[in-house]
Amino acid sequence: MACLQSNVSVLAGSSGRRTQLIAGRQAVTGPVVCNLQQRQQLSPTAVVHGAAPISAFASLVPRRQTGSRCLLLAAIRTTSTRSACVARAVYHGSVMAEPGTKYAVVVAKFNSLITKGLLEGAMETFESHGVSKESVDVAWVPGSFELPVVAKSMAKSGKYAAVVCIGAIIRGATTHYDAVVSAATSGVLGASTDTGVPVIFGVLTTDDLEQALDRTGGKVGNKGGEAALTAIETATLLSKLSSEGKAASW
Repeated sequence: MACLQSNVSVLAGSSGRRTQLIAGRQAVTGPVVCNLQQRQQLSPTAVVHGAAPISAFASLVPRRQTGSRCLLLAAIRTTSTRSACVARAVYHGSVMAEPGTKYAVVVAKFNSLITKGLLEGAMETFESHGVSKESVDVAWVPGSFELPVVAKSMAKSGKYAAVVCIGAIIRGATTHYDAVVSAATSGVLGASTDTGVPVIFGVLTTDDLEQALDRTGGKVGNKGGEAALTAIETATLLSKLSSEGKAASW
């Protein structure tokens, strides 16, 4: 009997503590109520947009509601951060080309087994994204080293929305590979930035022939097609920006 009474007392004490704890939590996390005068003095919107410090709004919350103050500050900081990430205008390129636009492809003859496959992938992508074969001009150059000069000249003509450079550089036993890769990479980039016309790098740089074949319609896809799609997206993005006066006219 004594043991039973002891257990009853323990349960009663635990129940009392739970009741106090729940009541305390309700008091802490209850709604924050400000009178009309306080709301007129400072609004959460003013805090979010930086018109007043966060601490000023928190001061409206009674000191005894410590938990509510913490939750309120956290909510305001989160909202403020999200607001700062929202841009006034966001632009994206389209995966469909604008009607009537023309594109150019400059292809290296060297490693033609690879570059022909890349060109086929590019042409298929152009056609499936709104660019007819008649709207694509193809120029063949001896090797990847000669890609930039021809691409830049075609870009400067003003006839093309974008130019795609296609080549294949496969590592050999000498340092010639590094020299050609460096020249092709910097040359294509320079052609784009100097003319304001997207000049897309569609040159494979691989260690062996197998890696190149994998990227010419093999298990890794077709990098020529990817370069063509990149050209369309970049060209349409620049077109949108230019139409609103937000991109320079070259």
